[in-house]
Amino acid sequence: MKVLQKVGTFLGVGGDRSAAAPQYVGLADGLIITDTHTEAWYVLASSNTDLMSETARDGELDAANSALARTLAGHDCHLRVLWSPLHAEDYAAEAAGGMFTSGAWDEWAELRVRRLEQIGLPSRHLLLGVRLTERTGQAQKISRRGVQEGLGLSSSSISTRELAKLDAQMRRLGRRLESSPWKAQPAAVEMLAWMISREQHRTAPLPAPSAAGVISGAKLAALTRGRILPHPDHLRVVDAHGKVSAWVSVLSMTGFPEQMESPGNGEWLRVLSEINYVPDVDEEQLDEDVDPAALILPVSPEASVRFRVMPKRDALKKVDQARRLAKEQRRSAARQSAEDPGRDIEETEEVMAELTRDMRREDVTLVEDHPRLVITSTISLDDLRSQVDAVITHYGGLGIEVSVGEEEQRELWIESQPGDQIRVPDLGHVRDVTALSGSWWWGGAKVGDDNGPIVGYLTGSTPGVFRNDVTAGSDRGDATTTAYVGRSGRGKTTAMMLSMLDAGFRGAYCLALDFKGDLGGVVTAARRYGLDAHLVETGPAFAGVCDLFTLLTAEGTDAARGEVPAQLSIAAPEHLRERGAETPITRATNEVIKAGNPATWKVIEYLRQMDDPLARETGEALWELSQNALGAPFMGRPTGDAPPLAPKAGIWVVQMPGLSLPGAESTRKEWNPMQRLSVALMHSMLAYGVTTAGRRDLRGLRKAVCVPEVHVLTATREGSNFLQYIARVGRALATSLLLDTQDPESLVKLVGVIEQLTTVAGFQLTTRDQQDALAELLGLPKDQHTRALIQSVGLLPDGEIRHGHSIIRDRRFSCATVQWDVPSLELLDLLDTSPKAAQNQADGTVTMEKAGV
Repeated sequence: MKVLQKVGTFLGVGGDRSAAAPQYVGLADGLIITDTHTEAWYVLASSNTDLMSETARDGELDAANSALARTLAGHDCHLRVLWSPLHAEDYAAEAAGGMFTSGAWDEWAELRVRRLEQIGLPSRHLLLGVRLTERTGQAQKISRRGVQEGLGLSSSSISTRELAKLDAQMRRLGRRLESSPWKAQPAAVEMLAWMISREQHRTAPLPAPSAAGVISGAKLAALTRGRILPHPDHLRVVDAHGKVSAWVSVLSMTGFPEQMESPGNGEWLRVLSEINYVPDVDEEQLDEDVDPAALILPVSPEASVRFRVMPKRDALKKVDQARRLAKEQRRSAARQSAEDPGRDIEETEEVMAELTRDMRREDVTLVEDHPRLVITSTISLDDLRSQVDAVITHYGGLGIEVSVGEEEQRELWIESQPGDQIRVPDLGHVRDVTALSGSWWWGGAKVGDDNGPIVGYLTGSTPGVFRNDVTAGSDRGDATTTAYVGRSGRGKTTAMMLSMLDAGFRGAYCLALDFKGDLGGVVTAARRYGLDAHLVETGPAFAGVCDLFTLLTAEGTDAARGEVPAQLSIAAPEHLRERGAETPITRATNEVIKAGNPATWKVIEYLRQMDDPLARETGEALWELSQNALGAPFMGRPTGDAPPLAPKAGIWVVQMPGLSLPGAESTRKEWNPMQRLSVALMHSMLAYGVTTAGRRDLRGLRKAVCVPEVHVLTATREGSNFLQYIARVGRALATSLLLDTQDPESLVKLVGVIEQLTTVAGFQLTTRDQQDALAELLGLPKDQHTRALIQSVGLLPDGEIRHGHSIIRDRRFSCATVQWDVPSLELLDLLDTSPKAAQNQADGTVTMEKAGV
């Protein structure tokens, strides 16, 4: 999109360099009250624009233009883009506040806290101030203030009646801004106190508001108790001990191209997060094996933009005057001997005429804006100047002139404070409103939950953490299915295991059906951090673990009375089933139930002792099959060595690597013995998963059913039905479904699953059809751009594999690139899914079990 940019320069009108600094009277939710006027302040939401389609971007930009032209026209506004360090200790407080409840959750949270401190991600805050009204009757007070302050008699207060009136005005305007792309919400009084006090760079705690929600008096005065020493090209912030705590420089954006593009250099506020620099560090202080990338640090310049949107009538008049002036200059030049009006004059007349047409047809008007950039260093003056050079160079590459406000640092710094006014008006611009909205100050990358476990960080144009709580869907009345999709070796299974661990620490019961046999690491990791975790494998050592009589105990014998004969009929050879083996199997089941303490192996023994030759033959056949690695778990006689599956908080991994399920198109007669046993064993696990999810006594327990290599299930009718059932009833039964697959094409066909997806993590895929299927899951257009994105998401710039990098689609249908982050090398080794790691984990599991861990 072309953004019509520079119409003219706003020359030195309406500013006051010598005006007194703002005198704060009170702070309340959404309000900053000074002795002369009141401002409404709102927190603006970020929008995810990195992967937004061109049509969606144009639509959002039009909505922003409309909000500026209709809602804010005639108001003096102040936009602030601020950055704050991510306080890792806050995550520990969240964990202690109830986010985690099981195992050694404090150690697990501390692991993430240390990792957050290591990567040091800043957080972006967007705030918009709008001047509401002058304070009636304050003029006389202001005129007497100097005398009163000299006598020590000054006082400032705000009445309850005035506060209520101002609050109503703030909320009335806020309701209109709430429907804008910025989704404005009144800024909490604590946020406003932080915004004001942060400029002092002192560590004093923020004051608490009164019972009425107001900060005033001595508490308010403490927010601005500091010293700022101005110098020609910077300011020095002095702390309570008289030492310099920060160096600050205010830059003005003095020149813009006449036309800019969005995406491109028209996004001059969104690119703030992309500016980096390399500090001047003594080589002797660096380690020999230092990573060069670690020396590249973000500048994080902060923006202060004061602007006033002209009412359309005034803007049309101003544009028409410029057009008339250019027209008169052209005519005057034509009457001269040269008869050449100059291309600039002709172009100005054309541009003004085109702008007039746009303003009459669309929500386009003019805006007077005064953009400033505030650069801060807490290291040294040289470090500040390195950052300033980086900012000037970065914007110079976009064709935008940025310069240090020489000899006016004090005026520019005070001007950037909330509650102040324009002080240096000759460094402003008049241009169409699209030039301001096209800066996309609210654009960038944002995806994931608002709270919950932190599992990674954003890799788009805006830094930030990625939160993902796979168990929270039911709590908010939303879908509960999460899909991890991508080719092998890109980190999708590790990502699912991280989600399982977080769910386990949240007190959830996690059942994983491990068809590939590489989830043993999550059990080892869970035990390492104090979670109850069990690994169940196929084979005689785990005989009877998946016995339906045991698994369905809570559902009563009626459930088992129907499920057990069906399961044994599946396992029985086809020639016996054709001769009517189902009848003696059912009879034996009923007799075993009648005798009490039923078990599937007892049904087989009963068959072997019956007088009916068919029953005995069936019993002998089933007994032989129960010695098989696939038959032992569901119909073998327990040895007492393996713990039974129990629906309680913890992580349970059932490994079935030898499973050989038939295709959906094959008939039962075509199944070989391994396929029959595989289907019968799967019958146990699916029945257990369904009944456990639906148990009334477990409705209050968070539950998660995790299925890696889900294409094993989607290839069968029973497996597809199971997945769709769990997905559809997950919200009502507090059961989350986690799916890991390399085949998005088969997943797309499961409508019952697709409509219940709350989060999709898309890793690298390389074939066109698979890429298009993943694009559908992510809600991205099926075009070459998306295919290239999916192709490159798993690669580093040098073409090597980038493990854990993915495209996330969250519950709000926003998409952004995210790096899943394992917080320590120890945990990464524990979760390794390679064959070598699987063997090491198996050996380690035996060692720990022998040690009693």
